[in-house]
Amino acid sequence: MTHIQTILQELTSTVQAIDQAETTQLAEAVLKADRIFLAGAGRSGLMGKAFVMRLMHMNFDAYVVGETVTANLREGDLLIIGSGSGETKTLVPIVEKAKHIGGTVAVVTIEPTSTLAKLADLTVKLPGVPKERTATADETVQPMGSLFEQTMLLFYDALILHIMAAKQLDSKTMYGKHANLE
Repeated sequence: MTHIQTILQELTSTVQAIDQAETTQLAEAVLKADRIFLAGAGRSGLMGKAFVMRLMHMNFDAYVVGETVTANLREGDLLIIGSGSGETKTLVPIVEKAKHIGGTVAVVTIEPTSTLAKLADLTVKLPGVPKERTATADETVQPMGSLFEQTMLLFYDALILHIMAAKQLDSKTMYGKHANLE
């Protein structure tokens, strides 16, 4: 079996374990939020940036925390945090500040009992192995947090499809917001 086939088998298993009720709850939070903010460190943050890009294509006011063009979070806004371990120290103060301001916080994580998940208003548990823990052969053959990060990207793309259906959008409509200075 090739490495790609192994990865695809792992992803097939992980996506089947995602709770549909948690997914729906996050989709509804996105739809009712005034604005959406996303934060994550490392590769989790990169997966979040891809999600924010698609939200922008759907005409949402969506931002990546820490970018120079990010607006200020206000009451009624949604902050989504992506963290495999749920213990990323740099993200805790961001969540605390968002909560203090009156924002809603969602955490996408492997660990629903983590520090970040306990602070959140809603949590989506994704399967995977935190990067700081050595995986066993039956968990994943991939290094560090790769399985979680890949699952997160697929989850975010599926969430986009859920939101597109709710807003009755299609790719052609969304393409109107695609960058044209490339």
